[in-house]
Amino acid sequence: MGAATLGAVAQHRADRQQLDDPASFSMILLGDPQGYIKYDINQPLFELQTVWIADNIDNLNIKAVLCTGDLVEQNENLARNRNMLNQTSRQMWEAVSHAFRYLDNKVPYIISTGNHDYGYRSSENSRTKFPEYFPIERNNTWLDCTVAVYPNRNGDESLENAAFEFQQPKWGNILIVCNEFAPRDEVLQWTADLINSDRFKNHRVIYITHSLLDERSAARTDNEPYAITPHNWGQQVWDKLIQPSHNIVLALCGHEGEVGDFEDSIAYRVDKNTDGRNVHQMMFNVQTLGGGWEGNGGDGWLRILEFKPDGNTISVKTYSPLFGISPATKHLAHRTDAYDRFDIILE
Repeated sequence: MGAATLGAVAQHRADRQQLDDPASFSMILLGDPQGYIKYDINQPLFELQTVWIADNIDNLNIKAVLCTGDLVEQNENLARNRNMLNQTSRQMWEAVSHAFRYLDNKVPYIISTGNHDYGYRSSENSRTKFPEYFPIERNNTWLDCTVAVYPNRNGDESLENAAFEFQQPKWGNILIVCNEFAPRDEVLQWTADLINSDRFKNHRVIYITHSLLDERSAARTDNEPYAITPHNWGQQVWDKLIQPSHNIVLALCGHEGEVGDFEDSIAYRVDKNTDGRNVHQMMFNVQTLGGGWEGNGGDGWLRILEFKPDGNTISVKTYSPLFGISPATKHLAHRTDAYDRFDIILE
């Protein structure tokens, strides 16, 4: 096959997506990856997501990738429970790290660490392998946009608590802040002080933490059964940080979800902050949609957040490159229900 023919083939990808408005930019939202990572047979599906993102950086004008956490099923466990995984913790950390390498030095990815990323099996303590596998030096795009970092529970500066600045025409200054799972009071205070500082008080803030909303009902999480301490659950994060803030406009999370319909893996609500302005909150954790907790990890579903050039509208689309990559299943690649495809209008 000649070079010209190869080039022609390479131009016809079944999964290429386009912006509604070529003047927009986008961010990609990934739900909890743990279901993909805990079985070796599922791991290529998460790699498909990150490779697809890398392949669409230019045509979707992707400025950041946002991940809701729970990168692994168990942070530090050598004894495999074959009823729920077939990987050791080290194998899982190496697999998720390998998947994200497709984005290294191409686009910032911002991760809110989850309960499964701490302790031995599920947040029994503050131990985490996250800083070991995700040091800031691995992705030079972080060096360009990271503006603040706060120490983790072990006293080490880590991207578990970090802020990233983006400047976009029509949208002005955007600050994305991620917090550790069940953030401590000092983390919430650091975040509040940062976003209210002279430098960032006029930025629009997107806030990411792993646990904030329950599925479907969109009630805030509270009284969770994890031993990690000190902690704040979703209701306390709202009360102490989000509601009193002047410039958090969107809060994102994962964590919750049930086996069932798509609606059991997502949630959305809007509430007023103390200034009377809307704060949009969205939960996205689709890991059971590929066959339950021990299924394929989520059928490749992700969300494309298109920031329109009016400077106020974020169009949300729910898409799966797993379905989109083949002409035979391309018609299944977009979810079109009202809770899958909608606009967020910021004030």
